[in-house]
Amino acid sequence: MKTNSRQDSLTGVVLIVISAVVFSSAGIFTKGVSTDAWGVIFWRGVSAAAFTLFYLAIRRDLIKEMRAFDRPALLATIMMSAGTAAFIPAFKLSSVANVALIYAAAPFLAAGMAWVVIKEQPTRRVLLASFAAFFGVVVVVSGGIGSHQIQGDLLALFMTIMMSGVIVLYRVYPNTVAAFPTALSSIVLLPIAMMFGEPLHVVSDEMPVLIVFGLVFAVASVTLFEGARRLPASVTALLSTLEMPLAPILAFVILSEQPTSAAVIGGIIIFLAVIYSQVKREQLND
Repeated sequence: MKTNSRQDSLTGVVLIVISAVVFSSAGIFTKGVSTDAWGVIFWRGVSAAAFTLFYLAIRRDLIKEMRAFDRPALLATIMMSAGTAAFIPAFKLSSVANVALIYAAAPFLAAGMAWVVIKEQPTRRVLLASFAAFFGVVVVVSGGIGSHQIQGDLLALFMTIMMSGVIVLYRVYPNTVAAFPTALSSIVLLPIAMMFGEPLHVVSDEMPVLIVFGLVFAVASVTLFEGARRLPASVTALLSTLEMPLAPILAFVILSEQPTSAAVIGGIIIFLAVIYSQVKREQLND
């Protein structure tokens, strides 16, 4: 039994690491094409929804998740759709580093929401880390004040608020299905993207990139779900932070995108806050 448990944990670690690495490429895909934000949202959504639904069908969970789709699942779908609608334009208007670093504060914002909404008292360690992470986000955003980048930073912040809301929702309703709302959130945005953009006029050479982007998102989501099933939430959260330093590094290597000094300083603060919040967390909760 111990061997099986260790193998299961190791599998979980590998899956979460894969998820973090894959998620970190989102900015590269978005900024690496000339297609506008609505075009990216449309084709990434088509691809991601198709692959996610295919995954559910292979697992024979599609009908089960559709039948279990309730009000909390609907709310999760709406928030994920709103978050995605802000997520892609954020990359177009701001730097990959800024978007990734602002999103890194999501667990702490979720902790604050949970405190207010469901009276879930955070530990002193998480509370201190939350204040530090918030300060780090302020530092990152301050670097864009007075430039067009501030619009992207604010969109990234809105996306972070939406995803934090999803985290709290699943905390309140832990039996809510996850994969089907993720696919549906992409489908919901398709007619909106058609209304505000011209996704059917995308440059043909960029179409494979956008399709792969959807596949990448689906893989990242599936590996995150599967990894989270096998590991404590604290371990999942810690491993997921790999996305934060990887995204700016990929942007620098592939796009030659230089992070601002504010992003570097704020990123260090947020990264230390994340690490501090997770170290010996399980012992503190005992």
